[in-house]
Amino acid sequence: MRIGVDAMGGDYAPLEAIKGATLCRDRFVDVNFVLYGDEAVIKQVANEHNLDISGLEIVHCSEVIKMGEHPVKAIAGKKDSSIFRGFVDLAEKKTQAFFSAGNTGAMLVGSIQILKTAKGVERPALLASVPKPSFKSGIILDVGANADNKPEHIQQFAILGSIYAKYIQKIDDPKVGLVNIGEEDEKGSILSKASNQILRNTGQINFAGNVEGRDVFKDGVDVLVCDGFTGNVIVKIIEGFYYHLTKNGVDDPFLNQLNFNDHGGGLILGVNAPVVVGHGISKASTFIKMAELCINSVESNFCEHVNEAFTKLLAQQSSEN
Repeated sequence: MRIGVDAMGGDYAPLEAIKGATLCRDRFVDVNFVLYGDEAVIKQVANEHNLDISGLEIVHCSEVIKMGEHPVKAIAGKKDSSIFRGFVDLAEKKTQAFFSAGNTGAMLVGSIQILKTAKGVERPALLASVPKPSFKSGIILDVGANADNKPEHIQQFAILGSIYAKYIQKIDDPKVGLVNIGEEDEKGSILSKASNQILRNTGQINFAGNVEGRDVFKDGVDVLVCDGFTGNVIVKIIEGFYYHLTKNGVDDPFLNQLNFNDHGGGLILGVNAPVVVGHGISKASTFIKMAELCINSVESNFCEHVNEAFTKLLAQQSSEN
């Protein structure tokens, strides 16, 4: 297995990315890791910090997509960047997965434009882990890839999240909940009420009904679905809550589950190859988690399961019409 690593992406790149790649090489000895980035810079940083980069393949890239750049313009204009080149090799199956702690927007755009979405998937989604009292992680999606959605998008998020929960988290028959302002089916916005009805009629998921914000951390629901605007607000509130309490010396086992370093990155769901996006402030140890998610995605044939599920959904929709 060959996995691509964006050496130039992240607030602490390239140092932490290179450190992370060496940790991944040592941890996953049967995997070949390919660093995408400026070869001279990578070697210089490795030399300055006494990092052994032997065994890591380097694909030289003369350009870098910075964290604040416009995603569409960056992907279109920087075809020799580490992100663009990483996606091209993944699309050509020279690698089996790719991950980066760099520009999230560019990673999304690159996934859509170069890898393409699975047939039937209108919009890919980003997910985040949600801790539970049982110390098992649930997931919430979408968390920012799509700010405006239709009920059909929420349905697709539910299917994608269920496949993730089943094949990556190893949860049998995962339960799906729709984030809403009330548990009753008739409550909520136009989007949430319509989404509730379409989810109830989706045979490929185990729909448990609406879930209120106060119940996000409770056991009982494995996959929480919502529009990307709502999901992103929830995740940012959780992050702020975690940082505020830990800064003030609070140490609690449940709270510690909110530490993003323990989860690594998030898989972009709905595209034709495994792509993992990490937090911009990821340090070296977090790269191990991102690599682990890439490996699990490849070994579980996650993308193939997505294609199978959406082929069935399209067939069902065709028969109904």
